[in-house]
Amino acid sequence: MDEESSRFEGARVVILPVPYEATTSYGGGAGSGPRAILEASRYIELYDQELDAEPWDVGIATLPQLELTAAGPGSAMAELRTAYDRILDASEGRFVVLLGGEHSVSGPPIEAWADRLAARGERLSVLQLDAHTDLRPEYEGTPHSHASVMHRVHERVDVVAVGIRALTREEAELVRSRDNLHVFYADDIHDSTGWMDDVLARLGDHVYITVDVDAFDPGLVPSTGTPEPGGLGWYPVLTLLRRVFEERTVQAADIVELAPIPGLHAPDFLVAKLAYKMVGYHARASVGRED
Repeated sequence: MDEESSRFEGARVVILPVPYEATTSYGGGAGSGPRAILEASRYIELYDQELDAEPWDVGIATLPQLELTAAGPGSAMAELRTAYDRILDASEGRFVVLLGGEHSVSGPPIEAWADRLAARGERLSVLQLDAHTDLRPEYEGTPHSHASVMHRVHERVDVVAVGIRALTREEAELVRSRDNLHVFYADDIHDSTGWMDDVLARLGDHVYITVDVDAFDPGLVPSTGTPEPGGLGWYPVLTLLRRVFEERTVQAADIVELAPIPGLHAPDFLVAKLAYKMVGYHARASVGRED
C-alpha cells in the first residue's frame, strides 16, 4: 500500500493490535498473534476477485501495538476499555478491527459499543464465531479470563454464537435459560447452509463480530490454544460474514487466539486474509449504503 492510504488521517479502517496474553489455560502463544497476522498481511494479493476490488483503496491504518498492564487481568481490561474509547472517539466512524491476543480482549470493545448504542436507545448484537461459548462466570480465579468473556457481556447484548462444540454443563444450562443467547452447534450446521438465515434472523441491526480462530477446523488453523475437532470451513465462514456485512450494520470486529507455530505459516496467512476479507466486505457494504 502507498503511504497516503496507510496514514490514519486518510484511512477508513483502523487495525488495533493487542498482544495480550495472561489467562491462557492450555496452549500459549496468543500474545504473538498480532505480529504474525501483520507479517503475513504483507504477502496478501491486494486484489480480491470475489469483490472485484482492491479493499486497501479505502485506506488501512495500523496503530502501534497496545501493550496492557501486567498488574492483573482486571486492570488490563480497564486499561483496554479506556484506550478503545479514545480510539473510537478519534476514529469518527472508521471501521476498527482489533487483533488479539487472547479472547478476553474482546470484552472491553463489546462493552464500549453496547454503551454507545444504549445511549441512542439501541442494542448491540454480537456474532461470535468460536469453538467454545466462553460463558463461565470465572475461570482459574478471574472473571476476566478468555473463557469468561461472553459471560461478562451477555446481560447487555444479544449473542449469536456459531461453531460451538465445547462447553460445560453449566454453560449449556445458561444458554437454555436465556432468550438472548443463541448457539449454533457445529454438529448441527456442518452439512447445510440454511442455518445462515437463522443466524441473520437472530442478529439485530447493529453487530459486533468476534472471531476466535478456534472456530475453524484445526486442519485449517491448528495454531490456537485450545483446538477442537469438527470446526468450520473457510468458505462457509466467508459466506456468513459477507451476508452479515450486507444485511446488517457491522460496527467493529476482532480476531483473536491465533497462537503461531514456528515454521507453519498457513494459519497466519489465513487469519490475515480473513481480516482483509472483512475490510473488503465492510467497504462494499458502506458503498451500498451511501448509494
